[in-house]
Amino acid sequence: MSITPRDLLTRMFKAAVKAAQPEHCLPPFLPKPPTKGRTIVIGAGKASAEMARVLERRWRGELSGLVVTRYGHAVPCEHIRIVQAAHPVPDGAGRAAAGRMLDMGRQMTANDLVICLLSGGGSALLPLPGDNMTLHDKQAISRALLNSGATISEINCVRRHLSAVKGGRLAAAFHPARIVNLMISDVPGDDPMNIASGPTVGDPTTCADALEIVNRYGIDLPKGARWLLETGEGETIKPDDPRLAKVETHLIATPQMALEAAAEVARAAGIVPVILGDSIEGEARDVAKVMAAIALQVQRHGQPAGAPCVLLSGGETTVTVRGKGCGGRNVEFLLALALALDGAPDIHAMAGDTDGVDGMEEVAGAFVAPDTLARAWAQGIRPRDSLEANDGHGFFGALGDTLVTGPTLTNVNDFRAVLVGVPGKG
Repeated sequence: MSITPRDLLTRMFKAAVKAAQPEHCLPPFLPKPPTKGRTIVIGAGKASAEMARVLERRWRGELSGLVVTRYGHAVPCEHIRIVQAAHPVPDGAGRAAAGRMLDMGRQMTANDLVICLLSGGGSALLPLPGDNMTLHDKQAISRALLNSGATISEINCVRRHLSAVKGGRLAAAFHPARIVNLMISDVPGDDPMNIASGPTVGDPTTCADALEIVNRYGIDLPKGARWLLETGEGETIKPDDPRLAKVETHLIATPQMALEAAAEVARAAGIVPVILGDSIEGEARDVAKVMAAIALQVQRHGQPAGAPCVLLSGGETTVTVRGKGCGGRNVEFLLALALALDGAPDIHAMAGDTDGVDGMEEVAGAFVAPDTLARAWAQGIRPRDSLEANDGHGFFGALGDTLVTGPTLTNVNDFRAVLVGVPGKG
């Protein structure tokens, strides 16, 4: 029985998500319980609640704690309190949870163990403002950064220096306890300081770095936030700080692992997988043009592989929102890809966020086929106008080509697959 291109692309996406599920990747990294002290669990991110549930099921001994996750991503736990908060723009629930975590840290001893569960989304979910800042300030800055076209590493650099918990501050608050970080990476390069903006790891960047980013993108900072950066009062905890001496960090799932799982699905279907990179950044529409050019090179010249093959990539692109649409980097990538391919035969693609949410929409991503543009024109939709409006969600929604998964309870960033050649054809 033959498999359709869309079915194959969906199978690859599901394999990528499964590889990053906490039930598979977390247990091998669990530390031993302390002989004398308590075990406290803290965490933040879209996968953190599921990570907490897996930890509870595998843990032998006393356990308590607090984890904050995105609305709709909570799962029941017996001993660890699960709080839901807003993402990507923070809210009061996240601020209150971050404050409670700081209070918990003041009660720790050298005999205690802290297990910190971090995944993508943790930055917005722990929005405790720095001195002289309000939650309203944090919300305004978050919106401006998300729409500016700044990379995730640049955004997180600013976040760390305007926070009371990020940039190692949470780890410093839990000193002198031992801290074990278990992280699911959603950031290009897998640098722990960028996963949830590094609340429990040291940060080598400075207030001057953050200020330069703000000025580069023309972000209008509230008075208190600018004071933090200009005076250096927002400086983070540095990697050589003695309060971080008992911190150990493990990356339990990464975008590369997800891509390799998808590659196995392709091989089983007789498709050659070509992994182009796990940390690709840049404007989504620009990345799409490059991917389209590579796909056409495969089709015309058999390079870098012959058809049928699938071009796999991960990372986090950006969308500079200038139109009336809400962005969404995966749908923007796919719309620009369709335009660049211009109906080229036997090329199909999908892109989706592995957490099940592409930007601010409850849609993971979408699909592209050779007839995508033709079907849009037949409905009176002008694809290029949709792209200029940053309305990829409206475009693919009208065609019925969206990918809806619901919360996946993990997050290893974006997944992109461009299939050149039809399985079983020729």
